[in-house]
Amino acid sequence: MSIFGKIISAIFGGQPASAAPAGGAASPGAPTGSASPSAPAAAPMAAVDVAAIVDKAAAAHKGEKLEWRTSIVDLMKALDIDSSLAARKDLAKELGYSGDMNDSASMNVWLHKQVMSKLAANGGKLPPEIKH
Repeated sequence: MSIFGKIISAIFGGQPASAAPAGGAASPGAPTGSASPSAPAAAPMAAVDVAAIVDKAAAAHKGEKLEWRTSIVDLMKALDIDSSLAARKDLAKELGYSGDMNDSASMNVWLHKQVMSKLAANGGKLPPEIKH
């Protein structure tokens, strides 16, 4: 599984599994097959409160103050995903980063913005202070 896939899975894990369309969750009485053919790529996952999920995950890291709202490293740590430089470089490649990967500060800022933007595009509800 890709690193971004792990992030999505960690946050949207309670939603339809592995990038499945939200049709089944959005239409409680309808069979899954009837809702998905019409909108598999267009429909984002059901709305998920990203802050509530990640705040809870971060709280489980006792003794560490994880600033996931501004740090890709802390977001990944909160979700128990490898946050090493190598893993972040892999994530940057996945997401199409074209900058200098040796400038980790700039790459990290870009990664955080991209991940937040993609979470929002997939139905993640973000706190207003997070610019995406």
